[in-house]
Amino acid sequence: MTDIFSSLSSHIEMIYIIILSIFVGIEVISKVPAVLHTPLMSGANAIHGVVIIGAIIVMGHAESHNMLAIVLGFLAVVLGTLNVVGGFVVTDRMLEMFKKKK
Repeated sequence: MTDIFSSLSSHIEMIYIIILSIFVGIEVISKVPAVLHTPLMSGANAIHGVVIIGAIIVMGHAESHNMLAIVLGFLAVVLGTLNVVGGFVVTDRMLEMFKKKK
């Protein structure tokens, strides 16, 4: 338990930055109009492609006998892919609502 407290006290600046970024993020997102919220969120989901690349790199560097790293990397690839595809599906459905009907 003392190791946890010493680690937290040695990284107190990073903790302050994380807390401040949470408040700034909440403030910025609360100012976004509802019409723009869905495209912005789907774009943010597309950025999660970085998660897919990172998971592939981790799986590539995992030792063959380390099944935990391989399974977690595979799970990260699957969930990251679902997140990216879901973001694009939501954007496509939202944009369909704004098209003129024939």
